[in-house]
Parts: sequence; structure tokens; C-alpha cells
Amino acid sequence: MDNFRTDQENFWAGSFGGDYVERNQDPTMVRANEVFFERILAATTGVSSVVELGCNIGLNLIALQHIRPELSLRGYEINAEAAEKARATGIPEIVNQSVTEPIVADRMFDLAFTKGVLIHINPDALDQVYANLAVLSTRYVLVCEYYNPTPVTISYRGHENRLFKRDFAGELLDRHNVQLIDYGFVYRRDPTAPQDDITWFLMEKNDQQG
Repeated sequence: MDNFRTDQENFWAGSFGGDYVERNQDPTMVRANEVFFERILAATTGVSSVVELGCNIGLNLIALQHIRPELSLRGYEINAEAAEKARATGIPEIVNQSVTEPIVADRMFDLAFTKGVLIHINPDALDQVYANLAVLSTRYVLVCEYYNPTPVTISYRGHENRLFKRDFAGELLDRHNVQLIDYGFVYRRDPTAPQDDITWFLMEKNDQQG
């Protein structure tokens, strides 16, 4: 296993990340994600390419592929086992890399997003992930995470310093040239398409505003 800079990266690149892969292969999650992304994409225009930072086994990318087969997709994933499973779904552009390292933008995408990833990043490494989102996006940035107005740390499956809640979108708004265009919340007990109490924020680069 690679030796990453933060405890959180080593945690997700190693055996715990592999166990997470085994726990999160429910095909019903794909349908819930389709409903989720259909709603968000309805607030955008002209999205033909999407990149996800922290794609795991590709359930979000698969959902996007189902609802818009023409989309050009790429994912970045720190866990090698998860990255291989994502490639096996037929999504060829899966990069096995930590998203807390600078990502070389060999190409840009209309939408760059995270979903349930920033909450597991060492807070000291968040600025680089924000920068990666901004660099990779030509227009839209989306974060779908647990929200809290002030930073808090929560025990995660018996592990400390592995789950962080904060205002990720607010920090992006303060640090990068983006503005908020839509946001929402999806409850874990939604009767048709539940998510894990996720709050999502869709932002657009200000240089796209006419």
C-alpha cells in the first residue's frame, strides 16, 4: 500500500476502504442516484462531461451514464480495489489517485463533483481538493456532503478523526470564483429515492455568468 500524507488517506486506501467496497454494492443505490442526479442536472445547461473526485466503485458515474449515456465521464479514486471495480463497469477513465494531491488538468469537464468524500478528508487537505474541483471544471462545481455550519468531528464506525462535517460549499464560495445557483437535501427515509441525509450545493464559475 502507498504511504500517503494523511492518516485518512492511508485509511481509505487500505483494508477499511476495501471493506467499504463490499458494503456498498447494492444496485438499488444506482436508481436512487439516478433520481438524485436528474434533479441536479435539471438546474444546469450544456453539461456534456463530468468528473467525480472519490468515485469508489462508480455508482454515481453509472447513474449518470444511465440517465445521460452521451456524457463523457471520469473518476478519481484512492483505493485500488474500488478503482478496478469502477473500470469493470465499463467506465474507462478511472484514475487511481488521491484527490488531496494536485491533479494535472489534462482536460476539463463541464461539471466536477464530490459525493460523500469531503467528509472523510483531513481538514488540512481540503484546500487542495477544492482547488482540484475548480481547476477541473469549466463551469459547474457540485458538493454533496454532510452539512454543519461549523466544523465538527464525528466517530465513524468506531474510528476517530475519520468523519468531518462542516460548510464545505461555503468554503468553496469563499476561496474560489464560484457562486451558488441551487441546493437541496435528501433524507435517508425518503420513500422513493433515499440518500444518506446528504445536502448538495451546485455552484457555477462566475466567469460563466452573462
